[in-house]
Amino acid sequence: MQEVSPEARASRRSVPLWVWLALAALIGAIVGLGAYTFAYAEGASYLTNDPDACMNCHVMRDQYEGWLHGPHSTVAACNDCHAPHNSVVAKYAVKGINGFRHSLMFTTGAFEEPIRITGMNLNVTEHACLYCHADVTAAMSHANTADPTDCLLCHGGIGHGR
Repeated sequence: MQEVSPEARASRRSVPLWVWLALAALIGAIVGLGAYTFAYAEGASYLTNDPDACMNCHVMRDQYEGWLHGPHSTVAACNDCHAPHNSVVAKYAVKGINGFRHSLMFTTGAFEEPIRITGMNLNVTEHACLYCHADVTAAMSHANTADPTDCLLCHGGIGHGR
């Protein structure tokens, strides 16, 4: 086996300065664009429990107005119904998924009006109903049957006052 000198080993591992500068510029552009987008979209507001954050996007205006004039406005904010209650990680995972999806759909114009709840969010909302109304729903839950409880079947508009 031939021995390689330290100088030869160092020259094989060294990366040209322009590669490092290009990599730094690319990372800087990505971080800068991300920070600008986060600030422009008022991203920090989505980390709170403030229902006004839902009004950052005009597509949610009808849902916000319905909630504001509905029976839940004095006792529940958006996250109480649309984010999991079982863990902080699950809550922010759902918020992140929804935030990405909402921004993608809004930016590309791919959303349908009126907007519709996704299957994942329907499941989260169903669990929120059962969580907050456990004292009432415990006696009528069909969780162990082929026909599980579907609160939104009869109370579909209750959260948004319709």
